[in-house]
Amino acid sequence: MTSKTTTPEEYIKELPEDRKPAVQQLRQTVLNHLPEGFEEAMSYGMLAYHVPLETYPAGYHAGKALTPLPFINIASQKNYIALYHMGIYTNPDVLEWFKNEYPKHSKTKLDMGKSCIRFKKIDAIPYDLIAELCGKISVKEWIETYENQIKR
Repeated sequence: MTSKTTTPEEYIKELPEDRKPAVQQLRQTVLNHLPEGFEEAMSYGMLAYHVPLETYPAGYHAGKALTPLPFINIASQKNYIALYHMGIYTNPDVLEWFKNEYPKHSKTKLDMGKSCIRFKKIDAIPYDLIAELCGKISVKEWIETYENQIKR
């Protein structure tokens, strides 16, 4: 479920009423705990937290368009709320830490893909764990990881 809105506020405003509080709290958690240098925007129809082009002019090449380097996205999908975290995808230590910590913060089973954490029970989102996850990788570390592992 992607959106054509251009601001995070518009995105949240168009969500179903039952999703708004959880997405807003997830957004605020990310904003409060993301290391300095990341920027909030809309990208790929989702809330996005990326490295701005002013910081990393090489950017991310999605197709032929140069865009800011993505790091975290939040989306309200049909059956769940998703948090996409590229650090989990690229850093085995962060992934292992997250998998070990998740059961300490939530009674629900961890449901995730390579970079996607799916929250089907919105009243069980472990905001404190997400806060800690957001602070695990700095802008500098993310750029280095991107250049060494993803950029070709």
